[in-house]
Amino acid sequence: MNFHVIGIDDNREQSFSEEVASLITSHTVFSGGVRHHEIMRPYLPAGYEWIDITVPLDDVFRRYEAYDDVVVFASGDPLFFGFANTIRRKMPDAGLRVYPFFNSLQLLAHRLLSPYHDMHVVSLTGRSWNAFDEALILGYGTIGLLTDKKQHTPRDIAARMLEYGYDNYTMSIGELLGNKEQERVITLSIQEAAQQSFAFPNCLMLRQTARRARPFGIADAEFHLLNGRAKMITKMPVRLVTLHALDLRDRNVFWDIGFCTGSVSIEARMQFPHLKVYAFEKRTEGAELMAKNSRRFGVPGIETFIGDFTEIDISMLPPPDTVFIGGHGGQMKEIIGRLEAKMPRGAVVVFNSVSEASRALFLESLDKERWTTVESIAVRVDDFNRIEVMRCKRK
Repeated sequence: MNFHVIGIDDNREQSFSEEVASLITSHTVFSGGVRHHEIMRPYLPAGYEWIDITVPLDDVFRRYEAYDDVVVFASGDPLFFGFANTIRRKMPDAGLRVYPFFNSLQLLAHRLLSPYHDMHVVSLTGRSWNAFDEALILGYGTIGLLTDKKQHTPRDIAARMLEYGYDNYTMSIGELLGNKEQERVITLSIQEAAQQSFAFPNCLMLRQTARRARPFGIADAEFHLLNGRAKMITKMPVRLVTLHALDLRDRNVFWDIGFCTGSVSIEARMQFPHLKVYAFEKRTEGAELMAKNSRRFGVPGIETFIGDFTEIDISMLPPPDTVFIGGHGGQMKEIIGRLEAKMPRGAVVVFNSVSEASRALFLESLDKERWTTVESIAVRVDDFNRIEVMRCKRK
């Protein structure tokens, strides 16, 4: 079968090229969202059939299969986080022709007379915060955002930015772009945007006003510490060697077991913000420490679990391809056993031994048929004990 996907805006008075106008008048089966139907109703031929695009999408595509040709209407550019991509994924063998219009972020840039060739684009429509958090941490100068009307509104986005100290942007909001009667474009501070509501659909452009520091190696004294105890943190030089051993650049899911102040998780997320970070700590104080330190250093998105790691339900978490054991509470064998059952081949686990006894315990806990020791680096900081950063790989 064949799909013809036509991009439109919110304007109730549409103007089509001769090719697109002919396509509409020569077909009878059309599809799109409810809003698209309202806009296109006056332009459709008599006796047409309309298929609403609603969830579950599997039902929509089953209806499509009854026809040889379907004309689909989508917002803006159907290949820009649009429905044409869904068609390619669901029905890869179907014929597909796209007739694009400007996407919403292009329209917003045009209204603002703002160049957008260097804009970093993130879609939050029905997605997690992860890609947006990554963009903030990396500090892109211009960020374009596609929103939704549930959990990722302009107000929600501004509130998250303020929580983690990202007030170094202005926010331009485009509401109902293309609708001649209701379109509005406004530029606000992040503080102002966090106090207002906006008409949907909308999109945003964030433009940086100042660079935020992103240190490589955070000074230990900058962290909130457990009961102010300077020894209860992985020291910065050791932390950086640990990050080297974890080999995070090409990893996706990082587990930090026994995070205490959160220093390793925070440093890992700051330098490799694509990571999904899951941090575990037995002490109840860990939750507040992680929250405070994450906000202090502008590192959102770390998921925290408080309790004994050997008892926490990890069945629904994605398998880690890299793990740091920062504390084991005498349960090293149990921890390694859980990791062996969860980690894929090629994954790594790193442990910092502070004594010959802890080194021996770690190695004894590893099933020699499943693990191989890849690297070991000895580090000593000031008058603290010698620490051995040990990296093992899952066979």
